[in-house]
Amino acid sequence: MNSVTNIGRNGIQDWIIQRVSAYVLALYTLFLLGFFVTTDVDYQSWSALFEQVWFRIFSLLALLSIGGHAWVGLWTVSTDYIKSAGQRMLFQAVTVLVIFIYVVWGIQIIWGL
Repeated sequence: MNSVTNIGRNGIQDWIIQRVSAYVLALYTLFLLGFFVTTDVDYQSWSALFEQVWFRIFSLLALLSIGGHAWVGLWTVSTDYIKSAGQRMLFQAVTVLVIFIYVVWGIQIIWGL
């Protein structure tokens, strides 16, 4: 199915987005787990971590990966299971809106805008 609402132009690009975003999210999760295990986490250590530009960029990459991963996954589910075009477009529009809000909100939190 070729649709204007999917991210890639074909299924291969969507598949690549899913895989790359999954790797980014796995690395981010492993890093945070390692940080929690090796550090006595308090406000100062957490704040010091987020003061590092490389970690803010890594967090932004993880946030964008969550958005892309969620969109491709939910687009696939909606095209497979929601047969009514109107309901599917409504679901996809709400999904895009929610992902957009979370990404913008996350950017504001990460970069303190």
